[in-house]
Amino acid sequence: MFTPKTDRIKKLSELFPKAIEELGVIFEQPARIYVDWQNVLHWQEKLGWHFNLKRLKQLFDSFNTIQSVTVYTGTLEGDQRSEEQIKEIENCGYILSTKPVKLMKISIDVSSIPDDSPAILKNFMKKKFLSKLDIDTVKILNKKLSFLNKQGVTYIEEPKCNFDVEMGVDMLLDCERNNTDSFILWSGDSDFASPVTQIKNAGKKAILFAVSGKVAPELDETEVFIFDVKKIKEFVCFPKEIPQSIKDKVDPIKSQRDSLRSP
Repeated sequence: MFTPKTDRIKKLSELFPKAIEELGVIFEQPARIYVDWQNVLHWQEKLGWHFNLKRLKQLFDSFNTIQSVTVYTGTLEGDQRSEEQIKEIENCGYILSTKPVKLMKISIDVSSIPDDSPAILKNFMKKKFLSKLDIDTVKILNKKLSFLNKQGVTYIEEPKCNFDVEMGVDMLLDCERNNTDSFILWSGDSDFASPVTQIKNAGKKAILFAVSGKVAPELDETEVFIFDVKKIKEFVCFPKEIPQSIKDKVDPIKSQRDSLRSP
């Protein structure tokens, strides 16, 4: 049952009734939500807007059938931004599953390869993209790397913290223990194809929240129902990312006040 958690959500639901109607069907039965937060952060690059953790939780809390929302994300120890985000997740009322982020060293040392070799570039460039580069471009890139090498830079650090295993295990355990009826996955990774298939075979409902075009083919082939998160943008994005025309309808007094303050 949908009961708006805030007055803002109530007004938005009147402006976007179809989105709420779809969510109502999805959350018709008891549900547990599993959020691959790193995946969600990647979505933001394509979407051009950001997920506000507080507003996202308020939307979830507007449906009384949602039993739990677990956010899976790594902690980069000593990094203020990472540690603040962990606190925010907990303060918003999510269940947090975290572990330390590992920094993997990737070599960019080109001193031992020919200047037209893509061997080092393969370490950090996607194969499909690399195949599009001609020899001259490879030489130019290797020359740039050689310049960095002479400055003492021979590797880069890439953060790694994958939660596919933990999320898959949690989902299957909840399925085995009959803890819920609907499994709501926020991710588009191929590794979830197997858990989703097993959940469906067990007679449970599996639903994917993702961005159109950002779902792995293996996951798409399971024929899992996909809800495009673009449909709930205004409910979950930051205030400054909401179109002014929508702001005017949701809170006309505040919009008028803000316009008067503008130079």
